[in-house]
Amino acid sequence: MIDNPRLELLLAEYGRPIVIALVVIGALALLASGWAVANPSTTTEAQYGEERVSSDLQTSAVVVQDGTLWNEGDRLENSEVYMLNASPELTLEAGTELRNESGGTPIDDGEVTHELEVRYEATRNDQSFWNESHTVIDGSPAVEDGVATSETTVDVESYRDRQQELESELSGVGDVDMAFVLHVEYDTGTNQGTQRESTMFRVTDTAYWLEESVSASDTHTHQTGTIETTESQSLAAIAGLSLLGTLSLAAGAFVARRSPIDEDAARRAVHERRYAEWISRGSIPMWIGDYHVSLDTLEDVVDVAIDTNERVVHDTQRGLFAVVNDGVVYYYSERGLWEETAWPEMNLEEQPAVADGEPALSADEMELEGNEEFADPEDGFDDDEDVWQKL
Repeated sequence: MIDNPRLELLLAEYGRPIVIALVVIGALALLASGWAVANPSTTTEAQYGEERVSSDLQTSAVVVQDGTLWNEGDRLENSEVYMLNASPELTLEAGTELRNESGGTPIDDGEVTHELEVRYEATRNDQSFWNESHTVIDGSPAVEDGVATSETTVDVESYRDRQQELESELSGVGDVDMAFVLHVEYDTGTNQGTQRESTMFRVTDTAYWLEESVSASDTHTHQTGTIETTESQSLAAIAGLSLLGTLSLAAGAFVARRSPIDEDAARRAVHERRYAEWISRGSIPMWIGDYHVSLDTLEDVVDVAIDTNERVVHDTQRGLFAVVNDGVVYYYSERGLWEETAWPEMNLEEQPAVADGEPALSADEMELEGNEEFADPEDGFDDDEDVWQKL
């Protein structure tokens, strides 16, 4: 017995749908947990590689005569300044490195093209109005160990002379600047691109230098493949689904075993629990009250008790709920009218049948012999109340 009348009533009214719903939920939950175990999750992750292409312009010069600072044959590399008399020729080396940064390995199957120009540009008020370019390097060197190199040597005095010639032509009109412009094209097999950098080339009567270093670097990212990772489903989810399925099936079996439940009895139990503070258990005599009013529901009896400030008496033997007020009995009973509640309910179908060979007694044989108590009404009881008390 469930000590919850409302739950009893719910099961009485919707027991079959509840059992079906619990069984369906339990079956689905167990199937879902089984599917989760049999089908681990698979994630696909893309793998990426990174390539770097770096280019620069290196300078060097060989000393052609002894002096205070250097000796003949000395080689100066990437110097901040070169003396024109000591080193009249400048060697320019354009280099490009192709490297796979992901694997840390050089790219040997790439292609590189170098183009180096010397550019003269006339400006006025910082605005260019004339320019002239001469190609110094133009080649596609082989890539060895990931590096491609192009080299040339220039006569610095010839460049100075040409700059002075242009300045003489534009005297009083504008200035003439000289610059080296490096243009690189590359193809790594996976990525392609171009690089362009420049720097001013300053030449005086005694020295020359590159105003800024020339360098460029590009980074390319590309997809190299995918990796599939297989992981089992969440153990917490599987355990939760299994527990839900087991509990649902167990609850369905429990409800099914309790069916069928007497709906009227369950509803009466709910009302008894709800109005327990107005109901007392007791025994109600048959003869009490002058008038007997049959009400339809227990709630009606409780309403009368509340209105009259009386108690509802529950006679369990008679299955009766009643309120007595000023000689009037307001009652409710599932057995029917007041008189029908006098005797306990009996199931005649379960009584044993008359034994074979023993005929039922006739009306004449059913005499009350030897019982003087009922022989004369005047010698018996005065009224029904005495008869009830005697019984």
